[in-house]
Amino acid sequence: MTFSVIFITFVLPKQPRFKFEFEKGMVWLHDDLVAPYNFSIRKKAAEIKQDRESISKSILPVYRMDEKVFETQISQYQADFEAKWLGASLPEGDIKERTFEFGFSVLKGLYEKGIIGLNQNYQKNQSDGSYLITLLKNNVRSEVSTATLLTPSSALSQASEKIVTNKSVRTDILIAVIKDRITPNVILDERFTEALERQAVENVSVTRGMVQKGEIIVENGNVVNENVYQKLESLRQSYEENAKMRGDRKQVFLGQFLAVGLVITLLMVFLYLFRKDIFQDNRKIALILLVIIAMLVFLSWAVKIKLPSVYYIPYAIVPIIIRILFDTRLALNIHLLVVLVAGFFVPNSFEFAFLQTTAGMVAIYSIKNLVRREQFLISALLILLNYFVSYLGISLIREGSLSSVEWLKFLPFVFSVLLSLLAYPLIYLFERMFGITSDITLMELTNTNSTLLRELAFKAPGTFQHSLQVANLAEAAIYKIGGNALLVRAGALYHDIGKIENPQFFVENQIKGINPHDKLSYEDSAQIIIKHVENGIELARRYNLPEVVIDFIRTHHGNTRVDYFYQSFLKNFPEKFIDENIFRYPGPIPFSKETAVLMLADSVEAASRSMKEPDAESINNLVERIIDYKLEQNQLNDSNITLKEIETIKLIFKTMLMGIYHVRMDYPE
Repeated sequence: MTFSVIFITFVLPKQPRFKFEFEKGMVWLHDDLVAPYNFSIRKKAAEIKQDRESISKSILPVYRMDEKVFETQISQYQADFEAKWLGASLPEGDIKERTFEFGFSVLKGLYEKGIIGLNQNYQKNQSDGSYLITLLKNNVRSEVSTATLLTPSSALSQASEKIVTNKSVRTDILIAVIKDRITPNVILDERFTEALERQAVENVSVTRGMVQKGEIIVENGNVVNENVYQKLESLRQSYEENAKMRGDRKQVFLGQFLAVGLVITLLMVFLYLFRKDIFQDNRKIALILLVIIAMLVFLSWAVKIKLPSVYYIPYAIVPIIIRILFDTRLALNIHLLVVLVAGFFVPNSFEFAFLQTTAGMVAIYSIKNLVRREQFLISALLILLNYFVSYLGISLIREGSLSSVEWLKFLPFVFSVLLSLLAYPLIYLFERMFGITSDITLMELTNTNSTLLRELAFKAPGTFQHSLQVANLAEAAIYKIGGNALLVRAGALYHDIGKIENPQFFVENQIKGINPHDKLSYEDSAQIIIKHVENGIELARRYNLPEVVIDFIRTHHGNTRVDYFYQSFLKNFPEKFIDENIFRYPGPIPFSKETAVLMLADSVEAASRSMKEPDAESINNLVERIIDYKLEQNQLNDSNITLKEIETIKLIFKTMLMGIYHVRMDYPE
């Protein structure tokens, strides 16, 4: 208990509190407030953001004229010219020299004027596509418009016009050579531009005006309008910053230690008097303290990062978790204590306490016991309704008018209620942390009526059927050799969900006679096939699948090659060099028995579909060949699977495939 008090005290913000509570639109009920010292009036965050955006847009992009580009292109121009002239079997003499010199002068003129590579980020701000830049040329800085410079396309047009009008040179040679020697030499200096923008943004003032010492900020009975509110907010920040500098942190720590210690002591007294079964169980005490610490740590973090509203934090999650795991009295007691501690560090403490106390009570009363998942949704709606009624009531008391209610400020409550639904998975998390084993999540995932699996069945029916067969094979194998069969089944059902993106590119989903790969190169086809792993991971994370299931998506092909397209490339282009990694999956290879069994089941099931006349011999050969190939490719090295287990897997796969394809067994007489 002492450790919990010290830890909570340590993580709580060590900031002093401004003694006045105020809200925009409310009447100032305190005595007249006089400025105790000079302080600056701070701009609102929106004002600072607007000023920074404005100054950032005023900074012109910096371009440099690179002389080395011209030198490189002229050198290459000479080599290309000689090659073209010789290749055309043209005679040496004056015409060659005239042609070369004329082309040189044309290129030189283009690069002296400047060829720029336009940047779309700056073009979109102007209707004609041109924009102002700062040009650095020979260490001379000037402000020019990109309209005065050439682009690669306009430079080529200009060069072509000059060459065509000169009848004394070989225009065909010059055009052919020069078109490859035009490249931008006016290049954006991104680092310098960003440095200028950053410097300008950092220099934007965050204040506007001053309040002098002795000046009346607000009088008793006056309404806190926008201007007064900003002065009060500036005084509060100034006061807290000054108090931080002159205050004794050790004494602040002592004060927090006493307050938190009192709260935790009251909790222990309650448990001793009314719930001795919990008081005498260290594991249950640890769980309760963990929930309290986690919420207060989350609050401290939110204060430190200056979250726009403290009502984003899902305070109702604490009473929900405690109510489900323990009882109503304990849940209400803990919730009240957590809200009391939080009240020290949030603005408008009374309003905060009222909103959170009533919300916690509704959360506790709405969940008698958790027997149906929809109870969480009903509870969330009731909590949201409570927040709405409380917020509306407080707003009407403060504003006195329904039209003045700031409805946008209610959005944090909606977000908070949505976060409170995390109580459902957290309950199972705490059960696991404290010795309770459950596969409920995996059981829910294996339900083929889940949204993602239904989408797979609709968009890629062949893949869905393949996944079901793989699940049956893998589950039977892992059950026999030992492992988590439910985990394997879940992994098998989701391992190919990436094929939802482009189902027609996978043979099991193709309509007979239509193969989109016929129009692609072997490299492109291989990349589309390989990408289904990356797509699957992205889709799984979008649907919040557990990482243990995503591991099956990542590893079910290991780092093997897409051999069909690789061998086809080698067969059709034996003279070409090809990077084998283009045809290879990124991996990693399986790193558990479960992921290894899935890889084998996936490969065997997919290969079995290509058998024209399956019989005992062909199935036996196919299983042996596929699994031996995986061993040769070192795909099972990290999976902690034995050769004996592999033989068992082979036997199970053969038996099940024979059953699937109705192969008659030959029994000895």
